[in-house]
Amino acid sequence: MALLNDLVNMNLSDHTESFIAEYVWVGGSGMDMRSKARTISKPVSSPSELPKWNYDGSSTGQAPGEDSEVILYPQAIFKDPFRGGNNILVMCDCYTPQGKPIPTNKRNNAAKIFSHPDVVAEVPWFGIEQEYTLLQKDVNWPLGWPVGGYPGPQGPYYCAIGADKAFGRDIVDAHYKACLYAGINISGINGEVMPGQWEFQVGPSVGIEAGDQMWIARYILERITEIAGVVLSFDPKPIPGDWNGAGAHTNYSTKSMREEGGYEVIKKAIEKLGLRHKEHIAAYGEGNERRLTGRHETADINTFKWGVANRGASIRVGRDTEKEGKGYFEDRRPASNMDPYVVTAMITETTLLWKSN
Repeated sequence: MALLNDLVNMNLSDHTESFIAEYVWVGGSGMDMRSKARTISKPVSSPSELPKWNYDGSSTGQAPGEDSEVILYPQAIFKDPFRGGNNILVMCDCYTPQGKPIPTNKRNNAAKIFSHPDVVAEVPWFGIEQEYTLLQKDVNWPLGWPVGGYPGPQGPYYCAIGADKAFGRDIVDAHYKACLYAGINISGINGEVMPGQWEFQVGPSVGIEAGDQMWIARYILERITEIAGVVLSFDPKPIPGDWNGAGAHTNYSTKSMREEGGYEVIKKAIEKLGLRHKEHIAAYGEGNERRLTGRHETADINTFKWGVANRGASIRVGRDTEKEGKGYFEDRRPASNMDPYVVTAMITETTLLWKSN
């Protein structure tokens, strides 16, 4: 008799050409992820070959009950690390039946910005450092912390090893390998300053791919924590007090920045970002004011400043970039719960398309 695990892990590719496509989208809060699966009867090589689909938007906070149908448009395909075989994950964005993007569809506007000829010519690269916190399921308290109590102060936990310092490594490693399997350009992982907090990096990714890959990486991580019985938090300051918050530092460069003389281009881009600081902060994640206090490796939320190798700045330029006169910079302002479509598109728009007076 087959066991449940045997059935869950069954390889269908030897028995049928049909495969399972898990359609993934962003829900009504702007951070919750939703998905549902359907059978596809023939191989596909592009998202455009997949059918559009619909769901009940009134159950995700994205449509009224009397007109609840929302349409999913397939936009990017990834291998499914959970089902394996020929099965896929499909990143979708959401539209009304009339073909208009719904308000929570942030991908549509980002795609317009990234398809602008001036942007295409500059080949924008992104590397996003996603911090997150693992919580004990029934008490919503960080993994490895005594329930209702606190561990020792920060210091021993960053990039640490040991049962008393690193909590949740099995989840982190499973996520790393699952992302590589899926085809996500995940470039690394590390333990963070606060115990129970970790980080993964996605990139370099070009244009709209940065948002697609980050959302699917988040989806995979939450599916893995579901299996492990652990809660995933993207709160930018999950524990008040003398503990580091969680950000999504966004590294960015353009073709001009990566070529000779790029350092001058970088400085002009940073100047533009400073002029639109308030607009960027407003779009960089909810609750970010609890994180951007001027302490714990942040700049104060109301202050814009940049510096070389300065982790207390809004924008950090690396020593190598300064030395070589070209390269990239890091926007340290985005919160861990930011929308990668919004942040990458906004940085691109400000630096390449926006004209200051």
